[in-house]
Amino acid sequence: MHFAQAVFFGALFPTFEFNIHTPRETNTMQQELKENFGPLFEKALLDEILKVGTLKHIPEGVVLMDIGDYVKAMPLLISGAIKIVREDEQGDELLLYFVEKGSTCAMTLTCCVGETKSEIRALTETETVLVMVPIEKMETWAAKYKSWRKFVFKSYHNRLNEMLATIDNIAFLKMDERLLNLLKEKARIAKDQRIRTTHQEIAFELHTSRVVVSRLLKKLENLNELTLHRNYILLKKK
Repeated sequence: MHFAQAVFFGALFPTFEFNIHTPRETNTMQQELKENFGPLFEKALLDEILKVGTLKHIPEGVVLMDIGDYVKAMPLLISGAIKIVREDEQGDELLLYFVEKGSTCAMTLTCCVGETKSEIRALTETETVLVMVPIEKMETWAAKYKSWRKFVFKSYHNRLNEMLATIDNIAFLKMDERLLNLLKEKARIAKDQRIRTTHQEIAFELHTSRVVVSRLLKKLENLNELTLHRNYILLKKK
């Protein structure tokens, strides 16, 4: 979803306010944390996250953090996916990477630690469940918990590899190959071969024109890679 079409959630990261949970909500968050982060974090850290974190259910297409925002909280993904994009001076976007469950955004970590403004836009690719953690806990947990330090370093490592893959795609792949890779990634994240998006939205993500995307989609259809429908693209399994 392009910025002009996106829905704001009150700039969730920058202006986020932590809520008091009901016992039922606390129990739900405890179960979600244990299932998704139990293998990564020791029990004491999970207990601290449960104490200070807030569980949020965010619809698809919501801007969580925008360029120029200061970050007041960081997300731990329980389910769904967040799309991280850059924007040029003309307002055109380029997709950098996706953040998925059991992870967090390295760019958000950087802003938290450095207390700097965000240089990226983060928005939900699918319906997403997050646990939001106040940034003042970042340094405390880094000093206190080895598992948190490993989680942070691994997040940086994974995001760096994804950024390198994005650079490789731009530098070494033809636009039709980049387009097919993007569609496959969207299908994998959504767990659905039907990709509900527009030609214009794909063009924004690939930093190209809608005309080029439409032409290449037709080419891929002729190559039996996909089928074009009125409201979605059906990616064929190989």
